[in-house]
Amino acid sequence: QVQLVESGGGLVQPGGSLKLSCAASGFTFSHVAMSWYRQAPGKELELVAGIDKTGDNTNYADSVKGRFTISRDNAKNTLYLQMDSLNPEDTALYYCNFRTPWGPGHWKDYWGQGTQVTVNS
Repeated sequence: QVQLVESGGGLVQPGGSLKLSCAASGFTFSHVAMSWYRQAPGKELELVAGIDKTGDNTNYADSVKGRFTISRDNAKNTLYLQMDSLNPEDTALYYCNFRTPWGPGHWKDYWGQGTQVTVNS
């Protein structure tokens, strides 16, 4: 079955860095685009970054552009999110995600369990 397992979260001081990983299994990782989302307490789910199946094209939310880098290793079936210059507004539960077509005009989303990132001095 499909599994997405995030890791790498933790407590970090403002200005610090973390690198998140998402280990994928149960599907052909190299065939799908992947994304990182986050959700802070009391806030809506936010798309943080996306990457196409080859890793050649990426996109970022304006709030993280220039600070976060999404990447993937298709040989290791792993997605990454390098996060630099972290600030308290980056505190959230971070999820990796992919979606597949599920009938005409519909998609099925797959999610990991999330990894908590807390930025606090």
